[in-house]
Amino acid sequence: MRKTILITGSTDGLGLQTAQKLVSLGHEVIIHGRTLTKVEDIKTKLGVDGFLCDLSNLEDVKNFALEVKKKYKKIDVLINNAGIYKTPTPITKDGLDVRFVVNALAPYVLTKQLKELFIKTSRVVNLSSAAQAPVLQEALKGNIELNHSEAYAQSKLALTMWSFYLASKYKEDLEAIIAVNPASFLGSKMVKEAYGMEGKDISIGVDILVKASLDEEFKTANGKYFDNDIGSFRDAHPYALDESNIEKLIETLEDILSH
Repeated sequence: MRKTILITGSTDGLGLQTAQKLVSLGHEVIIHGRTLTKVEDIKTKLGVDGFLCDLSNLEDVKNFALEVKKKYKKIDVLINNAGIYKTPTPITKDGLDVRFVVNALAPYVLTKQLKELFIKTSRVVNLSSAAQAPVLQEALKGNIELNHSEAYAQSKLALTMWSFYLASKYKEDLEAIIAVNPASFLGSKMVKEAYGMEGKDISIGVDILVKASLDEEFKTANGKYFDNDIGSFRDAHPYALDESNIEKLIETLEDILSH
């Protein structure tokens, strides 16, 4: 069955190659990027629809969701792929850490905003990481400045934690919200910029994102974390398994979004 699949951060790297694979399988793919020329180029090359949005700006994210809702009646799969590791300007105009905003807050907002487009068989696939660290609430609020690796690891665990939370909250409304580590050190643009290395074959990540989006194996994966480094489901960082930590995280996210 042909599915409508929205992929954030899909004008290059892992997101683009995942979009290409899904198009080749006959699905309706919606791409997203933050550079107009790239979005238009990929739309033309793949024959797909696409949207422009700066995920570091949460108002822009809300407008992005509104534009999608104006044009589409349903989303079968949302792949929150966009992410950031290294940046010369880590603080946004709103005083927040851009790594937390792009990696955790923006996909949280987008997922919630698009909820009305999800159907019983819809899935949300969130790009987690093997790099996970306990979330400092003050860092999430922008009150503590972290280095690149600290911010990345904490933001990815935050993403994984709200995945668990929304999986439970939306369990009657969709099939699954799944956090996926697509594999460590894939040859993506982010890995090349962060570590100065070519990385592993990016198709490893593409294959698992396609499987998480479409395969029967992931039909019952709601609220689970899949680690592609070992090729199976596993527990996330112990910090994410404590309900009180998840509650604190959600409170902080909602507090940030209320201002």
